[in-house]
Amino acid sequence: QVQLVESGGGLVQAGGSLRLSCAASRQTFSDYNMGWFRQAPGKEREFVAALGWSASSAYYADSVKGRFTISRDIAKNTMYLQMNSLKPEDAAVYYCTAGSASVTAQAAGVMPRYWGQGTQVTVSS
Repeated sequence: QVQLVESGGGLVQAGGSLRLSCAASRQTFSDYNMGWFRQAPGKEREFVAALGWSASSAYYADSVKGRFTISRDIAKNTMYLQMNSLKPEDAAVYYCTAGSASVTAQAAGVMPRYWGQGTQVTVSS
């Protein structure tokens, strides 16, 4: 069973930074492409970033490119999303995901199979 546990959300001022973490088993990292999606109130879930299972490929939504960085630390069985230069429009519940779809497929709207419980990010203007 795939379990994904996010942490690191919170309240930050516009222009600030946050780092989200996602803990998962080593097998999950080996078997699936991992990523982050988000959902703001009244909006659909949208792709943020994804990391291929070998960590050799990363893909970002245009809205976060250059500001967010996805990475993982296999020794800690943890994936990260470093978010810099946050904007009010980045406010949402952020979900860690795992699935078999490629990073480009996820970016095109294919929803991953497994989701964490989500962590709230609030950005004040």
